Amino acid sequence: MTVRGDGSRRVSVGKADSDHVRRQNRSLVLSALRRREPIARVDLGAETHLSPATITAITADLIAEGLVEARDDEVESGEAQAEPARRGRPRVMLRLDPTAGYVLAAKISRDSIVLQLADFDGRIIDRQEAIVPTYEETRDGFPVKLAGLLGRIVADNGIDFRQVAEIAIGAQGFVDTNTGSVMWSPAFSVRDMRLVEPLKALTGRNCILSNDANMIAQALHEANPDIYSGTFAVIFVDQGVGAGLFVGDRLHHGAAGSAAEFGHMNHLPNGALCQCGRRGCLEAYIADYAIHRQALGLPEDAPPLSVRPTQGELIAHEAAAYAGDEAMRAIYDRAGEALGYGLARLMALINPSRIVLTGGSVRAYPLFEAGLKAAIESALVEDLRRSTVIETLPWQTDMIMTGLVSYMLTRLDREVFANPAEARRFRVG
Repeated sequence: MTVRGDGSRRVSVGKADSDHVRRQNRSLVLSALRRREPIARVDLGAETHLSPATITAITADLIAEGLVEARDDEVESGEAQAEPARRGRPRVMLRLDPTAGYVLAAKISRDSIVLQLADFDGRIIDRQEAIVPTYEETRDGFPVKLAGLLGRIVADNGIDFRQVAEIAIGAQGFVDTNTGSVMWSPAFSVRDMRLVEPLKALTGRNCILSNDANMIAQALHEANPDIYSGTFAVIFVDQGVGAGLFVGDRLHHGAAGSAAEFGHMNHLPNGALCQCGRRGCLEAYIADYAIHRQALGLPEDAPPLSVRPTQGELIAHEAAAYAGDEAMRAIYDRAGEALGYGLARLMALINPSRIVLTGGSVRAYPLFEAGLKAAIESALVEDLRRSTVIETLPWQTDMIMTGLVSYMLTRLDREVFANPAEARRFRVG
């Protein structure tokens, strides 16, 4: 920065641009190491399209800062290497130093909190689950309880909390990422449960909040970016109905972070009662409690909390439908129709290349598939529906946790560890 004669200041654009490029290149190298480690420098250059001189300079800095390890001849069995071995000189392989920092993930659902501690390499060190009566928690009390659980998993593994780079929380319901608050969730009786700022104050660590379904989309993208990239959607159907969106190859949050509330689009005005308190939501026709409410012959305004089915009851409903029970088959057919009309709106709006249906209810997909496809065909012209692949994915309960860890590490590579000034902050001792 220079000072003119009149006292005004002028920022050196060249230096600012140079710093930006340097941070961007560091981020590319860190991301490539996550995908391909252990990797030789020459292969790292091919992966990132950076020059040998740039790769050498960046990796030297990352090693000095404790983010990357250099080891001789650390080659996976059968792994092809582009760098030729030199006589008398071992090949140097690079990998992330797992102790460079740690991340904490927490998934909040009704009466349960799942926690995971992962190292800088993304390896899960520990996983714990606490049974917490979340519906009885207060705005003041719950962040304190959550901070205590986070502190316990870190202490149990002998890690100094100052080494934790970030905490990520995945929650059901409407989340506002701007305020760091769960505006509404079936897990809480209170609304506007603020989490981010209280946890920052209690732990001294940066904290982020996301809708749990978004993290499923993040996990799929991380696991197989060749298939799950560009614009695609994940629809989660279980106790509730949620959605995660990738749009333009980026996780979509919306203006306040509550985008993709697929289950709470209106399906029928003044229709069945949803657990959000409104009537006619799509969720009120396809979620587990909606199926169970109909199977019991209860009215549409029966409170969802009073008809929470067990997994055994749901499996019994599905078995009856598969066995030919016409009443149960009609319930699943109507659920498929409701879901199909919802998917048709989504397809018309964002034209996704792929829609992934997951959650416990995918067990029943063959029962509602016909109704779903008929509704989509009725709602959309062929040109709008033929480019979208619809698939089911057996539900894995750790996908949300996998997405939380992946999202944190990707974000940290891009926004924190790409800055040399931040690199040593999580080293203790």
